[in-house]
Amino acid sequence: MKKRILVACVGIPVILLVLYVLPAPFTPALIGVLSAVGTYEALHAIGMNHPRIALYTAAVALAIPFWVYFGQPHQWGLLVFLVYLVLIFVEGFLSNLRVKIDRVGAGFFFACTISYCLSSVVRVGALELRTSYIFLPILIPFVVDAGAMLVGMFLGNRQLAPKLSPKKTVEGSIGGLVVGVVIAILYGMVMRLITQVEVNFYFLAVYGILGGVMTEVGDLAFSYIKRTRKIKDFGRVLPGHGGVLDRFDSVIFCAPLMELLILWLPAFSKGGGGA
Repeated sequence: MKKRILVACVGIPVILLVLYVLPAPFTPALIGVLSAVGTYEALHAIGMNHPRIALYTAAVALAIPFWVYFGQPHQWGLLVFLVYLVLIFVEGFLSNLRVKIDRVGAGFFFACTISYCLSSVVRVGALELRTSYIFLPILIPFVVDAGAMLVGMFLGNRQLAPKLSPKKTVEGSIGGLVVGVVIAILYGMVMRLITQVEVNFYFLAVYGILGGVMTEVGDLAFSYIKRTRKIKDFGRVLPGHGGVLDRFDSVIFCAPLMELLILWLPAFSKGGGGA
């Protein structure tokens, strides 16, 4: 628990620094690094241990957030994927067919899924009310995870999905959803005070409850991968958490939903002072 708190005390200020203080290109850089490391962890989990193929696949994951940031220019995305395909099949030929195509395909799936879903943060950062929205795709899954863990520790009795994640409880799951709604509303109060935006608190409550559900789905989905591969954690880069995927698994699922909710049910609008 102490290691988890320490990582949070260091990691969250770094994320806030990147999102709100540093120049805009640092956001896709952060998302790209997280995506590349997460993809590498996923490749290791599925048994794709070919070092150069792992490097090429992680490089694709690193490139996607920049592709999103620069408006998804067709020619550059096409070039990246074309070079990747050529390199992958060259490596396959040189390996005398030892490289399994199903694992190559799974690696490519993880690279695109992890990176494009996390790039919701980049896309939200391009919206007009950037300051008000950009932290939400990360905040909601983080607080729902923390709330579910704490409530489960003190009040949890009934297991939620014992075969996937024995420590998760029904009480913790409900507690996480409640915490998500409360924090979303508090976040709206803070944004209204700081940026003078108009806030729809009903929409923020929807963000909290639906984002919370998707957070828990994402957590269980990656637990499913770990159980099928018989591993405890995806990595060890984050003490107390495991790997990048162990910390950002729920963000991968929640961030795209938050992006859609922001577009369909905008909780913030310009007030007297803008945002």
